[in-house]
Amino acid sequence: MPIYVYEAKDADQGCEKCKSGFEITQSIKDDKLTRCPDCGAEIFRVIQAPGLGRSKTDLHYRAKRAGFNCLKKVEKGEYEKMY
Repeated sequence: MPIYVYEAKDADQGCEKCKSGFEITQSIKDDKLTRCPDCGAEIFRVIQAPGLGRSKTDLHYRAKRAGFNCLKKVEKGEYEKMY
């Protein structure tokens, strides 16, 4: 089933979930969501490129969006923050 991304229409309204955007798994046959499931604010579906496979870039983007940092190994026991 596809994963869709939704965001609040008005950045001043809504909860933290819909202001920053959230992902939800839905069937293609399901109707688009129009309201945030948590706070009821108006939301819209963000158009994204289809995922044809998982790339490192995709995983890094998702980690960053979730609030994590990605590290790159420099030497044995040393890591560098990528972003």
